[in-house]
Amino acid sequence: MKNLSIGILKTDTVRESLSPEFGEYPDMFIRLLKETDAELNFVTYDVEHQEYPNNINEVDAYLITGSKYSVYDNEPWIIALTEFVRELHREHKKLIGICFGHQMVAHALGGRVDKSSKGWGLGVSESALTSPESWSTGDNKFNLLMSHQDQVTAQPENARVIASTKFCPILACQLGDHVLTFQGHPEFDKSYYRALMEVRRERLGDELYFQALEGAKKPIDNPKIAQWIVNFLKKE
Repeated sequence: MKNLSIGILKTDTVRESLSPEFGEYPDMFIRLLKETDAELNFVTYDVEHQEYPNNINEVDAYLITGSKYSVYDNEPWIIALTEFVRELHREHKKLIGICFGHQMVAHALGGRVDKSSKGWGLGVSESALTSPESWSTGDNKFNLLMSHQDQVTAQPENARVIASTKFCPILACQLGDHVLTFQGHPEFDKSYYRALMEVRRERLGDELYFQALEGAKKPIDNPKIAQWIVNFLKKE
């Protein structure tokens, strides 16, 4: 059996001051997922700059990264990505969405995304799958770092909400056997998260900044989520 190949759809660039230490977002996902399966292959497509595969079957599956942008921004590259997600769905290509990617899937496939009236989601979110899934291992509980203002407020038709919190009722979704999305960031380690919050401190204000750092002290389950993602992508 050939090794699984994943196309990473890059939707943002890491701050110039942080990239020398932490790399770009695809680098973070590659590190995360290769710790689960060292045989995985990756190709990065910089969709923010309209770079796409010549054929959707160039790779076995796709993953949409997080981004500072909103899926409802009227940017040409976001409109193009929306159409590409619809094509992937029509062809039942395996697709993972993380943060902006989670929201993009909802936006493209008939759901809804809004800026939350609750404000920023920061720190570690504690949640659990509503029930065991065919691809889940271990217990259903999981903790992920969060950094978002937008939220999915209505899931796509036929999508199941598989995890929820009071702050973020649509925390994770599955659509059929080919789409899996999470609002949280399994690719963020705590050192990057602290550095990102420091960069955003002026924008957040001191109160939210310190709340974010305090909230990030809880343990996180990045390896568990990575295993779930790999299991989902490999499942026939």
